[in-house]
Amino acid sequence: MKSAPPFDSCGALRQAFTAGLQRLLSNPGLGSYILVHANACFDTEIYRILKQDLAHRFDQLAAYCREALSEGRELAGAEDDQLVFLKLMAIGFEGIQATEFRQSGGWELQFNHVRAFRPSRMSRQPVQGISRPFDPEGFNFNKPYLRKEVFWAGALLGIEVELLYNKFPFAPLHGLLVPDRRARLPQRLTARYHDYVWSLAERLGAGLPGLGIAYNSYGAYASVNHLHFQLYVRSSPLPIEQGCWRHNGGKIDYPLWCEVFTSAATAWAHIEALHERETSYNLIYQPGRLYCLARKRQGSYQHAPWTSGFAWYELAGGITTFSRSDFETLDGVAIEQEMDKLQV
Repeated sequence: MKSAPPFDSCGALRQAFTAGLQRLLSNPGLGSYILVHANACFDTEIYRILKQDLAHRFDQLAAYCREALSEGRELAGAEDDQLVFLKLMAIGFEGIQATEFRQSGGWELQFNHVRAFRPSRMSRQPVQGISRPFDPEGFNFNKPYLRKEVFWAGALLGIEVELLYNKFPFAPLHGLLVPDRRARLPQRLTARYHDYVWSLAERLGAGLPGLGIAYNSYGAYASVNHLHFQLYVRSSPLPIEQGCWRHNGGKIDYPLWCEVFTSAATAWAHIEALHERETSYNLIYQPGRLYCLARKRQGSYQHAPWTSGFAWYELAGGITTFSRSDFETLDGVAIEQEMDKLQV
């Protein structure tokens, strides 16, 4: 939605983020409901505000689904959304669990119940190379039904951007940042957008302590082949930011080789070299700082059954689990062994 940028403070961003979810909840359709419920489950304060309206809307949509299916009618909306909502119906509103966190050996684990139902799109597909052309017929952010999921749109530092809600968030105030959406750019970083995101992190970080902007390259569990980044605002550092690691000046080697850059130009020279070698990678931009992790491509190794694959959050030391037993039993040794599989 077009409005004043809500990036001056964490309070302003949180207020606008919550208000947008409240508006979305009044939209018809299963997709809007799933997005709001998933975001509410991730944030206890948002859930407290929206719980009553969520429960009421859940009952309405469940009644609609039962009636339509009992009469042999097709449900409205995307098939992905139909399947996710029917799974939520099977659990029941009170059975849908809030996201939980715990620490294990310096790593951050989260039990993210709703994200377990997320469609995998291209993130589970083996890939060749580190890019492919934009496919207008595939899933992309130009789809008309995604317009309602835009949290904010406008010009930032001279480029038109859209910030969409992440439908299945795994980070606080989690949004998908899409620059120049209509240009139909594939998920291949260029010097222009690298420099732009570097500057944007510095600009927005002035009012948003804990801001990060992450990037999954093609083959590094990017789920959409349309140029986008992931914006979040955390109240605590990611495990990869801890001072104990050698890449931060400490004495302990990180399980996966991590390069840290404080110059946009130097960082781009390194990224360009990864492109030349056709090596996939994950990036985490912070004000004046970039973490870069080169890694094996998805599909080129066998990941453990307790993960759907390691993207930027996992490589930064945050592990998303979908079953309570995995959440309660997973330990640092297993996490480090999984990271070791990605060494190039």
